[in-house]
Amino acid sequence: MQAETAIDFETDEETEELEVSGSAPTLDLQPPPFADVHDGPDYDKTQVTVELNNSHRLKGKLVKFSAASESIAIMEPRAVVPTEIEMGSVKYMRLEKPYQLMIVTAQTPGINVDTDARTFEVFFKDQSELTGNTFGTRTDKNGIHLYEQTKVGRKWRYCVHLFVPHTAIDNHIIGGQIGEMLVEEDVISQEVLDTALQDQQEERSRLLGEYLVTQKIVDSAELENALSRQKHMPNLKLGEILVGEDLVSEGQLNEALKEQKKKRKGALGEILVNRGVINKDEIQQALAKKLGIPFVNLREFVVEPDVIRLLTAAIAFKHKVVPLYVYEGKIVVAIENPMDWQVTDALSFNINKYVEPVMASPEDINWALQFYYSSEDIESTIAEFDEEMETAEEDEDYDSTIFSAVETQQVTDNVVVKIVNKIIEDAHRQKVSDIHIEPGMGKQKVIVRFRKDGVLTTYYKFPTKYRSVFVSRIKVMAHLDISNKNRPQDGKINFRHFAPVDIELRVATIPTAGGIEDVVIRILSGGKCMPVNAIGLSTPNLDNLLAGVSKPYGLFLVCGPTGSGKSTTLHSILNYLNNNERKIWTAEDPVEITQPGLRQVEVNEKVGMTFSYAMRAFLRADPDIIMVGEMRDQETAGTAIEASLTGHLVLSTLHTNSAAESIVRLLDMNMDPFNFADAMIGILSQRLTKTLCTSCKKSYVPDESELEFLATEYCREAIPDGTRSDPEEEDVKKQLEIWKQEYSHDGEFTLYKAPGCPACLDTGYRGRMGVHELLMTSPTIKGMILRRAPAAEIHFEGVRSGMHTRKQDGIEKILMGYTDYTQIRTI
Repeated sequence: MQAETAIDFETDEETEELEVSGSAPTLDLQPPPFADVHDGPDYDKTQVTVELNNSHRLKGKLVKFSAASESIAIMEPRAVVPTEIEMGSVKYMRLEKPYQLMIVTAQTPGINVDTDARTFEVFFKDQSELTGNTFGTRTDKNGIHLYEQTKVGRKWRYCVHLFVPHTAIDNHIIGGQIGEMLVEEDVISQEVLDTALQDQQEERSRLLGEYLVTQKIVDSAELENALSRQKHMPNLKLGEILVGEDLVSEGQLNEALKEQKKKRKGALGEILVNRGVINKDEIQQALAKKLGIPFVNLREFVVEPDVIRLLTAAIAFKHKVVPLYVYEGKIVVAIENPMDWQVTDALSFNINKYVEPVMASPEDINWALQFYYSSEDIESTIAEFDEEMETAEEDEDYDSTIFSAVETQQVTDNVVVKIVNKIIEDAHRQKVSDIHIEPGMGKQKVIVRFRKDGVLTTYYKFPTKYRSVFVSRIKVMAHLDISNKNRPQDGKINFRHFAPVDIELRVATIPTAGGIEDVVIRILSGGKCMPVNAIGLSTPNLDNLLAGVSKPYGLFLVCGPTGSGKSTTLHSILNYLNNNERKIWTAEDPVEITQPGLRQVEVNEKVGMTFSYAMRAFLRADPDIIMVGEMRDQETAGTAIEASLTGHLVLSTLHTNSAAESIVRLLDMNMDPFNFADAMIGILSQRLTKTLCTSCKKSYVPDESELEFLATEYCREAIPDGTRSDPEEEDVKKQLEIWKQEYSHDGEFTLYKAPGCPACLDTGYRGRMGVHELLMTSPTIKGMILRRAPAAEIHFEGVRSGMHTRKQDGIEKILMGYTDYTQIRTI
């Protein structure tokens, strides 16, 4: 996964915590073994280079290297907060300042110290390698620490610290090949070694299938090499393979063959699956292992458009195949069952080429069909548009990068509408929240990116000529001023007027350098309301929240930054309260979630329908419950408090960092502390954290140090703000005992990691859930409001009265297996 960067700038508390936790105790680095270090890097000050598995490099000052949390943090140049990186996403880390060593020559009893550097070879999973000489090694649970030699003098040796995680390594050798060492020591002869290597090579060839199963092919060079080796594999029948692998018995196979002969159709594998004898995954693994059939990772394999066009979408979807590559005059296609001769024969007949089948998972095949054949629609539309441009340029002196309003309207009415509609439809189908259209300067392409689960990914890169027409088309749809490119504009699109998709879009255009405009489209899909017990609230938080909002009047707030799920939470609460006995009014900007029984008003400041104006109107419309989308100003907040004191339940949101800060924010808006203290029911602070991918997450038993680390971080939240000291050892032990009763099974804890898979795009995370902090009022809290106590004092009074902080709530979700500490740390 890529590096995750904390983005909460509203308080220095979390930054301070990371800096403190990144001090010496969490920099788990040591100098070379058995060496006298004359000079070396100050770990908390030195510069490091971190290369990620995706080849992206980060440079900066090392802030944290923690074995317990399996993460690294660096402060990049000009960064405000450190970048935190999971060790699982790191390829290697190199400290830039070298150690200056004098090798210890005295012999330690039982240890033979080699004063010379030994060779090392590291073979990475991405097929690259790293070689050099090292002055000793250290190995821990996260990886190998090498001390890479840079230069050697008469007295001093110099080396830099190199760390390589286990997750990035395919194989490694320290000190040369063992066979060569045995020959050098005259233990064996070169002839004996050569014979052994030949036997080893034959054994490896027999295990080619196992290699192809574990190492999914991701490019055409690997595929061509694998297909060449596949020629030498024996021809076996599926039944023979499954019996040989002890996956089915002779009797089960004979019964399936009888059924196949009787029906005169149907693949043998399909019959065995339908009879419950075996599953599809086992068949695929057996075929790949025995036949050496290449197993392709379609999500990383890039297929050229010319190859996709060799197979029509109708044929590809009918037979569930994806064309990949033209190899020695044959077309290589990915298929779930490469021994299904009926499919390969049908393909050969349709495209008049010999078909070479390779294997892919059914999930990957479905994904690739949607991805490539949707892209083909875009490619064909682009080609159609290019023809129109060429015709226009022949007719007149035409600038293809600058369009007048009239020209843009002509293009809009013809071709570009297809592309824009396709972008929006694909975004809606993929459950995307935002579409970013980013035209480049000069000859740079127009990049379209989608935000899903809070992360941006590239959807498509369009030619430069689409720079202006895309923006103009979207402006036309949103009824914005096409000619005005010098100021930001906001608008809305009712997309069902343009395509058979019932969604609304919120559009923002922003002028950027070079006279270009960016467009950001928020998709308001009119999503269904989630039940209040499905938004991730812990049992104590859920019970307290429902008890609070069940009161007939008062003020309940949900706070957090933009995109933290506040509106979803409010609608979940309204769904719980919604019945025929209550009248519920809502004022929202915009209305994203609709519910039967709610009377929902959309704020429109252009016509004077502000939050405060809507609130005053609601008070004359006999409400029981009022929901205000946001308390943006003093007037709205004052009206809300007055409404809550006159027999109405008021729900609203605030853009604040914590529950306690919401109280201070409202008091700073000149709210009467007496009225506010009487009105307030409670405040829920929340964030969204990524959850582990359910398709690839794997359980493991944490060691004692990891549990102690989590317990220490949990208990530290109860220490008054400003001290940042470690909690008492006794408190940590007590917390571990409490967890043992709640989360362990027979005294053993189970945590989870997700290495990544195609379903989560190899990130290890899929979906998000809420992490909460619920502050309910009490007589003590009301007294603190009356005397305008600071936020820190209110916060720790809440903790003393039983409130769990967001961090504590997140750690509990780690223990329940939903997420990991890296994600909780970012929020």
